[in-house]
Amino acid sequence: MSSSTYKVITLAERPGLTGEVSDKTFRIEELPYADLKPGPKEVLYKTLYLSVDPTQRTWLNDVRGYMEPVKIGDPMRSGGIAVVVEAGEGSVLKPGDYVYGITNWRAYGVGKDVELQRLEVPPGAQLLDFLGVLGTTGLAAYFGIHDIGKLKAGETFVVSGAAGATGSVACQIGKKLGAKVIAIAGSQEKVDWLEKELGVDKAINYKSPTFKEEFIEAVGYLDVYFDNVGGDILNLALSRLNLRARIINCGAIASYNGNAKGLTNYSALISQRAKMEGFLVFDYRSQYHVAREVIGKWIAEDAIKTQFHIIEGIENCPKALQLLFSGANTGKFVVKVADPAPRATL
Repeated sequence: MSSSTYKVITLAERPGLTGEVSDKTFRIEELPYADLKPGPKEVLYKTLYLSVDPTQRTWLNDVRGYMEPVKIGDPMRSGGIAVVVEAGEGSVLKPGDYVYGITNWRAYGVGKDVELQRLEVPPGAQLLDFLGVLGTTGLAAYFGIHDIGKLKAGETFVVSGAAGATGSVACQIGKKLGAKVIAIAGSQEKVDWLEKELGVDKAINYKSPTFKEEFIEAVGYLDVYFDNVGGDILNLALSRLNLRARIINCGAIASYNGNAKGLTNYSALISQRAKMEGFLVFDYRSQYHVAREVIGKWIAEDAIKTQFHIIEGIENCPKALQLLFSGANTGKFVVKVADPAPRATL
């Protein structure tokens, strides 16, 4: 690519409700850099990091969702961290500012001030944390546990997708609140990481042939279940509810490629007077600062661990999305597009 063009990855075709992302799903294009001109209260930004999230798969389906589906020919939607290159007239941002927003799969872009958040990195944190523990994945764990789960000390707290971006934060918050934390992941390596590094009480490999028996033995009956996967594991969790248990529906990665199965144990919600509630982290946008203040203190105290799985090169975004659904990552999955320019202050 020459300096006069930049890369954009667009949606070439939909994988379908029951299809997986393939090499045909996206197209890499090169566009003229000269066409990027920020207008009033806009900025030209350079993308540094892109978030890779299960929910991106849902945006590829031409069906009703919490956001409009990505249109054929449009850049793939993605949250990202960028640096301001040029500011338009009246912009509150300035060159060199780091920002977070829906940058999409593009090396450069133009965004409105109101759609970008200037980032101030708290003590002990790093810029990349705004895609992890300080980003929407970490905030989802915080608000899901506090607002829907209402987790209390001494309760049994089960987390699926526990080695992922949201699950790993949920596990740590559960321990901080004094709960018994049972983590579910998909490999022995992840099980070891959850137990030895994050300090969960027990981690279980759902791919084990004796998973169901191990789950029942470790959990007994649960008080709060943080669900990131749906499917068979959710169905199993429904059969092990304590009275007035709470299920936090944060994600359903098991069904995003069209492999959804119906639940058969939902009647336990009636017999145990339990609650199952879905949510979107965007519902709590006005409270982000509250959670970030709390999590920021944990980071400063070195009381919360972060883990990133990083792939370099914007051209590898499609591959990263495919790998996400294979369970290849431990922690937050990120594509590094460019190096941040060093600055004395943020």
